[in-house]
Amino acid sequence: MGADGADEILVGGVWRRGSGAEFASRSPLDGTVIARLHGADAADVDEAVRAGAAAAADPAWRDLPPHERARYLVRIADGIAGAAERLAALQTRDTGKSINETRALVASAQATFRYFAAALETMEDGLTPPRGPYLTMSVHEPIGVVGAITPWNSPIASDAQKIAPALAAGNAVVLKPAEWTPLVALALGRVIEEAGLPAGLLSVLPGPGGVTGDAIVRHPGVGKVSFTGGTATGRAIGAVAAEKIMPVSLELGGKSPTIVFPDADLERTIAGLLFGVFSSSGQSCVAGSRLFVHSAVYRRVVDELVARAGALRVGPGADPATQVAPLVTHAHRDRVAGMVERARGEGARVLCGGRAPEGAAFAAGAYYLPTVLEGLPNGSATCQEEIFGPVLAVLPFEDEDDLIAQANDSVYGLACGIWTRDYRRAWRVARRIDAGTVWINTYKQFSISTPFGGMKASGIGREKGREGILAYARQKSVYWDLAEAPLPWAS
Repeated sequence: MGADGADEILVGGVWRRGSGAEFASRSPLDGTVIARLHGADAADVDEAVRAGAAAAADPAWRDLPPHERARYLVRIADGIAGAAERLAALQTRDTGKSINETRALVASAQATFRYFAAALETMEDGLTPPRGPYLTMSVHEPIGVVGAITPWNSPIASDAQKIAPALAAGNAVVLKPAEWTPLVALALGRVIEEAGLPAGLLSVLPGPGGVTGDAIVRHPGVGKVSFTGGTATGRAIGAVAAEKIMPVSLELGGKSPTIVFPDADLERTIAGLLFGVFSSSGQSCVAGSRLFVHSAVYRRVVDELVARAGALRVGPGADPATQVAPLVTHAHRDRVAGMVERARGEGARVLCGGRAPEGAAFAAGAYYLPTVLEGLPNGSATCQEEIFGPVLAVLPFEDEDDLIAQANDSVYGLACGIWTRDYRRAWRVARRIDAGTVWINTYKQFSISTPFGGMKASGIGREKGREGILAYARQKSVYWDLAEAPLPWAS
């Protein structure tokens, strides 16, 4: 039996062994097997979707008033709160993340369910202004079955950001967690079941993206897919969605610029830059991985940044003192290392890091040191491609217009950070940058009440916010005739 019963998956309200191939969940700390699972295959997906469709159509759920659905979300939030430390420890074990970060992610998941419960309690449909002798209104109805495909870098928080609004809108959810990190999603499934959610409204189907994920996306009974992950996979999902004429939400990759102007508060700036790129070991879609610094303060900022990056505490995720934990797998660590070697080949100067840490304490783990690269143009592959590790490229700039052109010279448009005391300049630059989220004098701060998503190859659609519920609903217009006489055309 795997951790938390992880040899079982949740299929249409039933915990059982998956019908797909066996795979292992391994510890990033030393590569040992944490759990062995049988993933979901296409038949499991079909069973889950059919059960979800039946559960969503059941009058006991379909006709439940919104405030009653909200009670389920509150009970789920309470269940997460009661299991918080266990969920955080399991996520640290499975992903390698620091315990401080996984505790924050569990708290985020709890808050997400509470927020959408409150939003659902106060959600309103509307009467629209009539243009004749009739009453018009706009209403929102469930889609039916929603496919939710979540990434390995922020399990449970990403799961909650899809499950909570989809349930709030009245849907059933088929969740596919990342193959590398399935355990906390399965544990969350048990918490949700214990909260009393009707059977069939949630399935948790781990497995390979090319098998389980593909079956979910292509299934004719799935009315929407919400995906967070890589841009290449997002494009493939979008192509299938176009054939099905199915709505999708895609939160994809990023190569986010951070910008330091000469008047910035440098102590706050350096702290924000370090957090923006090296927290989560750089495994974040919004990581501020391209740093543009005005030439007037370039050397001062870069030298201080390098000194402090070199002093960050690298270690096991279970140690509360750890700031930079192992990467999610050894294979991913090797990929990051290979991209740094390519940067060297492009002419990059490695100012710090650029290797795995030395010593017996690190030998078995998927560690990589915080790395700062200098000397590359913005058009280099290193500055254009997402590395998804603790690697930062620094570039000087002189002119604001040129800076904006360089910052926007990317296929991505997910996030941006601006550091300046000049509020007019901050507003001006923020509005000119192609990014779904802009932080001013801070970075990687999130609120469930504020919509999140990307532009360009960083995706389409938005999550979070009150409108996040409507992203999982279909809009319908209703006309009520008020005329005293029949339609004149037929008279």
